[in-house]
Amino acid sequence: MDKFNLLVVGGGINGVGIAADAAGRGLSVLLCEQQDLGWATSSSSSKLIHGGLRYLEQYEFRLVHHALAEREVLLKNAPHIIRPLRFRLPHRPHLRPAWMIRTGLFLYDHLATRVSLPASARVRMDEQSPLLADIDTCFEYSDGWVDDARLVSLVAQQARNHGALILPRTRCTAARRENGAWRVELTDPLGQIREVLAKTLVNAAGPWVGRFLQDGVKEHTHNSIRLVQGSHIIVPRVNDQSYAYILQHTDGRIVFVIPYEQQFSLIGTTEVEYQGDPGQVQISQGEIDYLLGVVNSYFKVKLTAEQIVHSFSGVRPLLDDHQDSAGKVTRDYRFELSEEDSDAPLLTIFGGKITTYRRLAQAAVNKLATYFPEMGRPWTASAALPGGDFEHLDSLIKELTGTWSWLDTKVLGRYAKQYGTLTNALLAGCQSMMDLGKHFGQGLYQKEVDYLCEQEWALSAEDILWRRTKLGLHFSSAQREQLAKYLQCKA
Repeated sequence: MDKFNLLVVGGGINGVGIAADAAGRGLSVLLCEQQDLGWATSSSSSKLIHGGLRYLEQYEFRLVHHALAEREVLLKNAPHIIRPLRFRLPHRPHLRPAWMIRTGLFLYDHLATRVSLPASARVRMDEQSPLLADIDTCFEYSDGWVDDARLVSLVAQQARNHGALILPRTRCTAARRENGAWRVELTDPLGQIREVLAKTLVNAAGPWVGRFLQDGVKEHTHNSIRLVQGSHIIVPRVNDQSYAYILQHTDGRIVFVIPYEQQFSLIGTTEVEYQGDPGQVQISQGEIDYLLGVVNSYFKVKLTAEQIVHSFSGVRPLLDDHQDSAGKVTRDYRFELSEEDSDAPLLTIFGGKITTYRRLAQAAVNKLATYFPEMGRPWTASAALPGGDFEHLDSLIKELTGTWSWLDTKVLGRYAKQYGTLTNALLAGCQSMMDLGKHFGQGLYQKEVDYLCEQEWALSAEDILWRRTKLGLHFSSAQREQLAKYLQCKA
């Protein structure tokens, strides 16, 4: 029977982050995920690497400081999938006075050292503004944009590159302590059961963290999570500028309007208490009306529900700090270490946010250091994610164009932004467009599909079109069916 130092349950960003950190320190690691990597919360975010400007109003200074510091780390380590993004916050005096916004932005600029991003500024709007005529002032600041699902895949690859075994679509159906170790039952999609031993078990199951404690390991906890639904809509581009907008609302919340996939705008998020199955979450009509209403109260262009081309919802597993409203619940994290058997500890992860995943993972593995005295030192702060070993995207595109001059420039540009220097591995052996194989549409070729199946654990059309890429926004139903048939035959 195989034995591991660490078995991680959950293939969201926290789970893969812990697997990568631990594997890089020399521990033997297995990670299991009941569905595709990042299929739930970690692919349903607002796609931002940010400090959390609005958290300053809740006096979450430590969280904002840590998130701002991590923003710089991630911008450096993953320049292909994480890029700077400039935001504009339209000033509405009856919602937040100018002095309050200026104070908040001053803190945002100085709570952590800025290396790659410009400082905040106040700007006047002109007649070219996409905003309503009565909005004459905006405050600008910078944060980062991220392809969240690709981040999960790249961190999982980082873990695998250091020896971790990554098993998507594998459910942890039982775990019990036995002779100073965890005896864990893993069930694959065909119902086949595999048993392994692990010295330490990490519960990073996200929205299912409580259920796993109750049903999987039969343990009680002093902490609890609060499930909060966040929904987004995607519409045709509401403005032709490169800016994202952060819109204040009368309920104290904010809504982002973010440039997305060239011709679209991503609008979100909502914050609604959720009680159902996290795997079945869907946007409600109330959330649609809410998001459209906020945007229409700021922009000249008026959106209707008929213009929504796609929507997605996720359930955020927030640490329950007993706040009255979902919007005020902390985005920080907490660990619970169960040492019922000191030779077989259980570490449970509560809360967290995508921006601080690396810091959370490092702290989680640090917490287990007494059980693995031979473990190496923290290492991920200066480690580029797979494909991220370059400095400037424009320079990378120029270099790739020189190497693969025959490749369609639009396709090459997308490859650079998704795979970085791994583009060379994807295209290995190709000398012309013909070598890319079958074209499924929208620049997706058989060569890329095969690469994603072999190197990034993709299995279905949904995995490829919505998580490994965002081509699902552009694919027709006939093209999706063609891809699905190819993958069925390939399987």
